Amino acid sequence: MNVEEDFIKDLFITGETQLGRVFVNENVLSNENALHVLDYERASDVIKTASSIGVGICYCRHKMEHLGKNCDAPMEICMTFNNTADSLTRHGIARKADVAEGLDLLQKAREANLVQFGENVQEKVNFICNCCGCCCEALIAARKFGFENPVHTTSFIPRITEEKCNGCGKCVALCPVEALTLVSSNDPHKPNRKKAKLIQDICLGCGVCLNGCDKKAIELHSRKERVITPVNSVHRVVLMAIERGKLQNLLFDNHVLFSHRAMAAVLGVILKLPPLKQFMATEQFKSRYLVSLIRRQKIT
Repeated sequence: MNVEEDFIKDLFITGETQLGRVFVNENVLSNENALHVLDYERASDVIKTASSIGVGICYCRHKMEHLGKNCDAPMEICMTFNNTADSLTRHGIARKADVAEGLDLLQKAREANLVQFGENVQEKVNFICNCCGCCCEALIAARKFGFENPVHTTSFIPRITEEKCNGCGKCVALCPVEALTLVSSNDPHKPNRKKAKLIQDICLGCGVCLNGCDKKAIELHSRKERVITPVNSVHRVVLMAIERGKLQNLLFDNHVLFSHRAMAAVLGVILKLPPLKQFMATEQFKSRYLVSLIRRQKIT
């Protein structure tokens, strides 16, 4: 994935709906900001509400280890949940963990300045990876194609108080997608003095940069518009398929969807989409049955 650029673009860039989203670091939120974080936006809530938890080796750092390029971040720290955790633990690919251990691992990841990157859904999140900028394929894609938004950000954005910033560069070193840089402070009395500057278009809003700021010069503030998250995995997959022109492949090439329940779930999502997305779906599907369903829904 690190070398096949066309594959990376197809997976992370095409379409508005992406595979994963970033969770904000709850430890650095102010009391006021914490009130505006929805439950599904909290990694801690995903852990607390999961029916099963599995802990496994970080795929990205493990792969980089074989290439001799891995960093020293913790390896056995990525988590899966619910049905995915049941499957992986049953086959010995992950080990079972309880809520207490899951929260401990989350805190360990935050102390290691790792970013929480998880499935882009509100309900029954299947995974949360604890990612570093050097090994994680999603963050590498975010760094390489940042302006095309390959992963969904949090609903927060850092704000720098220039008067407090001493230009130490710690926040710049911590940012996993190089959204922070040092520029001249334009201080005539200290011509060599630097200050941190944020490139908002590529910032993930993860809050990792705040961990390195001793001067408390960085604070998280709400973005002007909240990030929209699909309700569940079916909703996400259908949206991704429609936006990428692959709905017909999803329905006819995927044998999992041969069951009536799975097909009903997919069609149920399509019927609840906005008119433009429904039009895109019918154009790809070319199904008179689907068109009829959509028309009947509008009538009722």
